[in-house]
Amino acid sequence: MPHRDYVNSATLVIGLGRFGSAIAATLDKLDKELLAVEVNPDLAQQWSHRFSVVEADARTSETLHQLGAEEFDVAVVGVGALEASVLITANLVDLGVKDIWAKATSIEHGTILKRIGAHHVIYPEYDAGQRVAHMLSGRMLDYIDMEDGFTIVKMVPPKDLVGYSLGKLNIRQKYGVTIIGVKSPGQPFEYATADTTVGAADILIVSGESSLLEAFANRHVGRLR
Repeated sequence: MPHRDYVNSATLVIGLGRFGSAIAATLDKLDKELLAVEVNPDLAQQWSHRFSVVEADARTSETLHQLGAEEFDVAVVGVGALEASVLITANLVDLGVKDIWAKATSIEHGTILKRIGAHHVIYPEYDAGQRVAHMLSGRMLDYIDMEDGFTIVKMVPPKDLVGYSLGKLNIRQKYGVTIIGVKSPGQPFEYATADTTVGAADILIVSGESSLLEAFANRHVGRLR
């Protein structure tokens, strides 16, 4: 087992399947300190050249204690199997890890994880499916559902906005959504102002309640296709 020389800002990632490995690889790319734990020797070996990986079964509190799990402020449980996921999360809670992110494969799985103390529960397959469905339905290029129905989308502009300034369009008053910023081709992102003029090739960043955004984005979509 490794010596406990990790600072509190490091992240403990348990499980290097598709979800866990994507998180670990991204953290590594961002030059963030991390320790990954994987029970499968082939997966552990596969990623060992990228970041620190320990081959171990993290389902027991003894193993997590030996890994120094309590020294980490943040832990990610990327294990999909229900029993293993619950055991690992419960042990991290008992060890006092302050910020636990856990993957769930179903609503029931997520409910259990929340009840035993996971601070954040992620549904990768559901979230990805939801995003793709919204993107398939019209002009949306990306879709981020925040919480309580509040959403941020990246979208191409509806045709009737092109050539007009936002001050004249009164988007908020007419449609109940807010254009946060505009990205024109070859230009840096700019926060939207009343003087911002919408171009046909622009990308808009828009926020608001999800149903209002759907209506705003897709009101002329059938005619354009």
